[in-house]
Parts: sequence; structure tokens; C-alpha cells
Amino acid sequence: MDIGTKTIGEISLSYCDDILKRSEALHLDECEVISIQKKITTVRITDSEIAEIKQNQEDSVAVRIIHGRKIMSGRTSSNREENLLEKILEIKSFVQPKDFWKSFPFPSKFASIDKTYDSKLASISGTGAIDIANEMINSATHNSIIRISGSLNIVSEQFHIMNTNGIDYTDDSTFISGTINADSEVSNLPVSGIGAISSRTIGSFSATDVGNDALDMCVNSINPKKVEQDSYEIIFEPYAFGELLAFVFSANFNLKTYSEKRSCFSDKLGKDIANEKFNLIDDPHSPEGIGSKPFDDEGTLTSPQFLIKSGILTSLFSDSFEAFKRETSSSGNAARPGSPMGRSAQPLPFPLPHNLKVVNGNTRKSEIIQETKKGLLIGRLWYTYPVNPEQGDFSCTARSGIRIIENGKIISPGRSVRIVHNLKTLLENISAIGNDSKNILQWSSLPSITPTIKVDKVNVSPL
Repeated sequence: MDIGTKTIGEISLSYCDDILKRSEALHLDECEVISIQKKITTVRITDSEIAEIKQNQEDSVAVRIIHGRKIMSGRTSSNREENLLEKILEIKSFVQPKDFWKSFPFPSKFASIDKTYDSKLASISGTGAIDIANEMINSATHNSIIRISGSLNIVSEQFHIMNTNGIDYTDDSTFISGTINADSEVSNLPVSGIGAISSRTIGSFSATDVGNDALDMCVNSINPKKVEQDSYEIIFEPYAFGELLAFVFSANFNLKTYSEKRSCFSDKLGKDIANEKFNLIDDPHSPEGIGSKPFDDEGTLTSPQFLIKSGILTSLFSDSFEAFKRETSSSGNAARPGSPMGRSAQPLPFPLPHNLKVVNGNTRKSEIIQETKKGLLIGRLWYTYPVNPEQGDFSCTARSGIRIIENGKIISPGRSVRIVHNLKTLLENISAIGNDSKNILQWSSLPSITPTIKVDKVNVSPL
């Protein structure tokens, strides 16, 4: 077979194999090669119509070298730079050795994960993507809504990793994520609503639900009443709690952050940190999970692990670099995140959770509302960020999708509020866990899987 008849993937793998052979000829201690071929289809929605459709292809290779315990890396695109190893080694004299380094992973058998690749999604045409986006728009259309915006992203990729210890793994993946924002100005204040669904297969994605969810949140926010400053029972719907998981929770379970005393849970491993009914898992094997994968981005096998089990802090996540630095083993959380989803050919990985998953409870959202005397139902958060990470303090804003609850009934939409709270206190005051888990993917953020969560004793200030 001459090069003119080879596929892009075959050319890439041949190039990767050549790099490993060259590393042996140069007598390097270890070499790792990452290859990714990626197809991205993006439909952008503005002013209630499709404004743009883009289709991009990515074909990149990254290399990491360990020699004399010095870590060096580089990257090349589809032009396949010659003498890549030699060029990377030019910086060797400027690199300090990492004496704690052990080795890249060795081969091991891994299990496949259901519903992480869909051939129909991988072969979808631009016209097919436009049809899905139009269905999202049509489902959000309403006489009270003046503007619809959003996006649809469809990704298919092949990730391949090889190293000098014998690892030679390939992972084919597909992703689809749709978001609709609906705006209304017919009431005393402008309001909005959001609908968002992310999945790995076309069968688990509903364009109609994306639009309907945005429409419902927007219309049900019309004519909001002022929320008085006070302490409330807050019911966070999945999209809102997913934002807390991504921007407030996640970093606290990083072995690096924990070891450097920058986690609000530092020195709490093995101790109670949450209500005993609360369980949080990093689950890389969840079907349809946006972050699900059989091996991490340096070839370590993945497995579900409890971060919080029955309220107790049970484990932390790490990659090889941070684990070796702390004289332990990698948890299989090396990440090379790509945009808008999936992986990339970043030369150096870093530790991230795969899917932060709150274990479902057995209570319906309607029952949680009925048991709430003085509360707020919050469907969406904005501007969520840690204020004092070491102590667990954070701030967030709810601008739409707020419902005021009195004596078990929703009585009115609510105006914008600010919540300044503490993660440790929040976990202690979780009083109900729903049974309505959803995949949540905030913009440029970590994927999560969470149901509705109720938290007591949350101070709220009107905006």
C-alpha cells in the first residue's frame, strides 16, 4: 500500500510508530506519543436563526520524552515535522530532572464502555446538523420569546496513545451537545431560560427537549417578584448544581491541591465532610458520560472511584506526575482536554475528574418541592467562582429560572439573587437528593452527572 492510498489515521499511526523507533535508536529512557484525529461540526444560532455552520478537522501528534528523569515534550500538526525528537531534545540542558518520576504506564487489558461511540453521529452531515439545530429553534419558539440563541456541537474523534513500555491503545468517541437560550422582555423585567443536553449517541439526544426546556424556564420566569434577603431552602436543579460541581467542588479533590493545603478538605481524608446520604463519584465508565473513557490520557486504566461515600471523603484524583511526586499511584485521571468536547494532543497532561457524578436519590423533584416550607427553586447559575478556596467560600448569581416556594407550593417566579456560601456548610446541609440525574456540560468546563439537590440554610441577597 503506497502513501497515496492510506487513510489519515493510518498515516498518523505510522508516524507515531516511527517516533517510537527513533526514540529507541536515540537510547531515550521513555517516550510517549499521542495522536488525535478529530472532526468538529458547529452550528451557531443567533437572533432565532442559524447564523453559521463550521466543520473543522484536527490531526495532531504530541510527544513526551523522559530521559535522565528530565521531562520534555513537543507537538506537531498534520505536516508531520521531521526530526521532532531531536528538536525537543534541544532544550534538555535547560530542564531540571524530576527525581520522583517512576515510569509511564504498562499495558493492561481494559473493558469497553457502552454508549460512548455512535457511527451515525460520526457520519452525520452538515445538513443533518442543521436539521437538528432547526428543531432546537422551533421547539423554543413562543409568542412571549423575542430572541433565541445557542449552539450545536457534534464531535467525532480517534485518540491513540503509544509508549515505549508497550502501550498501544485506541479510543473512538462521539459527542453531541446542544444549548438554547431563550429571552423575553414582555414582563416587568427581561428574563431568559436555558435548555441544554449533552450525550455520546444521537439516540440519547433530544433537540425538542433542548428547546422546550429553554422555553419553559423563560416563560415561567416572566413577571418575577423580589426575593427578600433571608435564609432559604434552595433546590438546585441539575443544570445549576452541575455548575457548582464544575467550578466549586472539583478542584478540592485534586491530589495536588489537597497536598498543598489549598483544598477546603485538606487533612479531612477519611473523615465526615457531608450529609451521610450524599455520594459523589468520579465515574469514567458511565454510559453516555461526556468524560467516559476506558483509559486516561497517558494510558492508565480508569475505574469509578468514590470521592465522597456516605458523607466521608474517601479518595482524591491524580495523574502519574502528581502521584509520583506524592509517593503514590495514579488514580487514572491524566487529562488532555479538547474543545468543545473530547481529547486533544496536548504534550503534557494534567489531573482532572472524568465525570463528577452525584449518586441518584429516590425522591422526585415534585416531592422535594412539596416538603419545602420557605425556599427557592433555582434552574440556572451564573458567575460561579471560589472566593476563598482554602476555606470553601464561593459566590454565584441566579438571574432567571428562579421560583419562589412557600409551604410546598411554587407561588411566583423570583428576581435575580446572589448567593455567597461555603462548600463545607453546603455539604453538611444537603437535605434531599432527587432521582432525575442528567448529563451537565457547562461552557468550557468539566462534565458532571447530577440530579436535583436541596440544601438548607442558604443566605440569599436580592440584586
